[in-house]
Amino acid sequence: MKVMIDLCVIPIGVGVSVSEYVTACQRVLEEAGLEHQLHAYGTNIEGDWDEVMAAVKRCHEVVHAMGAPRISSSMRLGTRVDREQSIQDKIQSVTDKLAAD
Repeated sequence: MKVMIDLCVIPIGVGVSVSEYVTACQRVLEEAGLEHQLHAYGTNIEGDWDEVMAAVKRCHEVVHAMGAPRISSSMRLGTRVDREQSIQDKIQSVTDKLAAD
C-alpha cells in the first residue's frame, strides 16, 4: 500500500538548533530512495508503507546515535486506494485552482 506522510522529528535534550538532525533524517530518506519534500516544519514523504515506516524508524535510530537522548515525532498520514496520487499531484491541483482565479 502506498502512503503519504508529513513527518516532524524533534530531538529533545540537544539544544535549540536541530538542523544537523534534520539533515541526517533527509539523508536517511535519500538513501531509502523515497520521494520526499522538506518544508519549514517537517518533511512530506511518499512511498510503500513498509519502506516509509522503516525510514521513520531509521531516522529515530540515526538521531539517537547522534546523541539525542529523547525524540518526539509527529506524523500525519494518508492512504488512498481509488487511484495513484503523488505529493506533486496534490500540490499541482491547488496551484491550478489558484491560477484559474
